[in-house]
Amino acid sequence: MTSLRILIVAEHASVSLGGEATLPFHYFRVLRARGIEAWLLCHDRIAHELREAFPAERDRLLFVKDSFVQVALWRVTSRKTRFALTATEAMSHMLTQAAQRNIVKALVREKRIDVVHEPIPVSPVQPSAMFDLGAPVIVGPMNGGLEYPDSFAYLDGPVERVSFRAVRLMASAVNRALPGKRKASLLLVANERTRRALPASVAHVPTLELVENGVDLARFSSDARSSEAPRRARFAFVGRLVNWKGVDMLIEALAQIAASCDATLDVFGDGVERASLEALALSYGLGERVVFHGFVSQAKLPHRLASIDALVLPSLRECGGAVVLEAMALGLPVIATKWGGPADYLDASCGVLIEPRNRAFMIAALSDAMSSLAQSPELRKRLGASGRDKARAHYDWERKVDRMLELYAHVAHKHGDRNVAE
Repeated sequence: MTSLRILIVAEHASVSLGGEATLPFHYFRVLRARGIEAWLLCHDRIAHELREAFPAERDRLLFVKDSFVQVALWRVTSRKTRFALTATEAMSHMLTQAAQRNIVKALVREKRIDVVHEPIPVSPVQPSAMFDLGAPVIVGPMNGGLEYPDSFAYLDGPVERVSFRAVRLMASAVNRALPGKRKASLLLVANERTRRALPASVAHVPTLELVENGVDLARFSSDARSSEAPRRARFAFVGRLVNWKGVDMLIEALAQIAASCDATLDVFGDGVERASLEALALSYGLGERVVFHGFVSQAKLPHRLASIDALVLPSLRECGGAVVLEAMALGLPVIATKWGGPADYLDASCGVLIEPRNRAFMIAALSDAMSSLAQSPELRKRLGASGRDKARAHYDWERKVDRMLELYAHVAHKHGDRNVAE
């Protein structure tokens, strides 16, 4: 198995960018740490970060540059709506893939690559240009197909709703025209929801379930947790400050228990909603209880969470939710919406899941959950310990790469058998 030669292809591979960009970064990191012959091909926007992160691997890091069309796209496209942002990113990604494809074909020949792995984009409908490369291709794990809960569908305007329906209707035809997924040796999906969201034109491709996210236990360890004496309970939110993350509901929930419960909220993240959320906290008299820290890097986040008592993620459209796994690894109980990724990771043994019935119900349920945790250090300790054990057993990046190596070997073997037969 260790003789496999793997090429990871992605637009971005970055811890600083967060989100799905962390996935190819960690695949490459763990593979090289184990001595597996691996290369990483991505965009040179993050070349500096990768060369700093992997100084001994510079000959295994390959990059492509923006075309003038991509530069123009980012300059002239309005990014005020989710659809405009998604469309711009999709077009830019396909231009990057067009530049990567010839490089990949050459690398397959020169480095005798056994498997090409394309872990992002995680969208199940995004087409791929990674086909007919001379080596088998694995795509994923993908994660998507998630709409807002019915009571919160208004968060997407009518233009967005119509646009996304149109995109999904066209996805099968687009994936026929650009057949990377149709010709892949294996498609990986994070859950059944994502499997159902795959275009009909890829229905014949072998598909397996594998969790999308993982957690770096060397960085997110409960050993870093504070052992201070009992004090006021500290809750934290981590993520972008955008409307679908539900931070406004979290602030209102804290306001409901402020008189009876000595608790605070640390908000780690930035975004277009920050000013309005700060104003909301002030309007409830929570100026001293809600602290906005702005963006915090992955390198600093474990330290910043070391004195936190629980994470709260009231997100309404969270396909993944890596921050939930990171909190679990740190031994933090988690309160989250029972919707999307957090509902895949959490259960009653390690956190509290809030049904997204409607806004009023969520605020009341968040208040109850925060009050219970604030008043019971023993409950926080029990839930946190269970979450830590679950993260170590199921979401450790090392275990995830164990499984990927099995899949690499499987598709490489099948590809070799096919070549012999031909």
